[in-house]
Amino acid sequence: MSGTADRTTRPGQGPVLVLDYGAQYAQLIARRVRETQVYSEVVPHDTPVEQLLERDPAALILSGGPSSVYADGAPQTDPALFETGVPTFGICYGFQAMVRSLGGTVENTGTREYGRTELGIAGDGGVLHEDMPGHHPVWMSHGDSVSKAPEGFAVTAGSTDTPVAAIEDVDRRLAGVQYHPEVAHSPHGQEVLRRFLHDIAGIRPQWTTASIVDDTVAALREQIGSGRAICGLSGGVDSAVAAALVNKAVGTQLTCVFVDHGLLRAGERAQVERDFVAATGVRLVTVDAVDRFVDALSGVTDPEEKRKIIGREFIRVFEQAARDLQEEAGAAGEHIDFLVQGTLYPDVVESGGGTGTANIKSHHNVGGLPEDLQFQLVEPLRALFKDEVRRVGLELGLPETIVHRQPFPGPGLGIRVIGEVTQQRLDTLRAADAIAREELTAAGLDRDIWQCPVVLLADVRSVGVQGDGRTYGHPVVLRPVSSEDAMTADWTRLPYDVLERISTRITNEVSEINRVTLDVTSKPPGTIEWE
Repeated sequence: MSGTADRTTRPGQGPVLVLDYGAQYAQLIARRVRETQVYSEVVPHDTPVEQLLERDPAALILSGGPSSVYADGAPQTDPALFETGVPTFGICYGFQAMVRSLGGTVENTGTREYGRTELGIAGDGGVLHEDMPGHHPVWMSHGDSVSKAPEGFAVTAGSTDTPVAAIEDVDRRLAGVQYHPEVAHSPHGQEVLRRFLHDIAGIRPQWTTASIVDDTVAALREQIGSGRAICGLSGGVDSAVAAALVNKAVGTQLTCVFVDHGLLRAGERAQVERDFVAATGVRLVTVDAVDRFVDALSGVTDPEEKRKIIGREFIRVFEQAARDLQEEAGAAGEHIDFLVQGTLYPDVVESGGGTGTANIKSHHNVGGLPEDLQFQLVEPLRALFKDEVRRVGLELGLPETIVHRQPFPGPGLGIRVIGEVTQQRLDTLRAADAIAREELTAAGLDRDIWQCPVVLLADVRSVGVQGDGRTYGHPVVLRPVSSEDAMTADWTRLPYDVLERISTRITNEVSEINRVTLDVTSKPPGTIEWE
């Protein structure tokens, strides 16, 4: 490819750092970088240059953002950034910030571009756009425009209203685009990112699932050493993969605790006790606390109060299990020092970057454990996105039924029963949910949807006719949604014949339900869960 950077100029050995200028897509950029088998992290845009260099970054990517580069209080870019020799790529706002810092011109021309825009390639397209279609769609979102590129840069693409939409200076390993290459609406965008990372920055693609497992296992062995660890299994993929990694690293030094609080879906306890243990050989302790949770939720209808009760009871049950295990370890002259947590990278970013302290998410794995437990936190997944966690799970040999299990809220069915939670209502919802999942699986749709919550409107009754009699039963709501990360979601257009089978089976097989409805609300404005 013409103009490719001299590979004798080696990139840093650290991650590609995405400087976040307030973009809604900052995490998505990091995901797309990782899809090129290059490790990436998101950092604040105002991280001092000295701190960035301490990370020995392989490259920097300046994200988009909602501001104008000329607005008061707009995020600024230290010009020293471009004197470091670190390969740098600007996107949208980051592109304009780069241009302005390097002596180019950014103007408010009075013309804006939002959404689908035709990009025209200039000349041979340079490294980033060579051999791409002369005109192809990209996704724009900007008011200001670059009217003059900095000295030394070649302009390689533009649009009708933005003549300078892509620039590059291969010798200095600097480039940028006005559009968003990270979104699916820019069909050639992923290739543009790949070319910057591999061909301009000269980074070798080494971030693979196998390397993730090997590196993580080595780090876990160093962290835990000869100590003992405990992990709260929820039945979900995150805690399962975290536990499997730690088990691979330290084996019998890990004990997993599974709390059956009665708010699980059908078959989940058996799945953990049978499939997970068979795949990993992990030591598992199951605590049966069904009656305790149902009693605690008696008479409660407020969703936030439900969450608090479920979180509180979970803490108490897990705490007692931990004490029992500590006593057992003490009798053997040992002590449990480590707590395994299934924290993912989006959790770290959204909580401000994370400091390694035990700020455990409420209602997730173990949720807000008391300080006197004094565990050191082990988070083997804190560098990974959800799709990466699933690939690691498969690499570790976990069954598909666990790895590709749909996301499930920490409070479980407790927040899918709208109204008071009782054992009968849980059984009713569990039966309806099982039917919906069975039919989606039979139709081969499990990978096409993010999840399909089934919601029981327990405080609502509707009139129906079943057989020759009038019924007065409960409605349920099907909530099929598609999403990449649950931050936004759209309702999934399930085939009518699948919806018909689900509805027919639920109303025939679950006597308390006489009506099945479909939620067709996107997120926003609606959340995925009803409570």
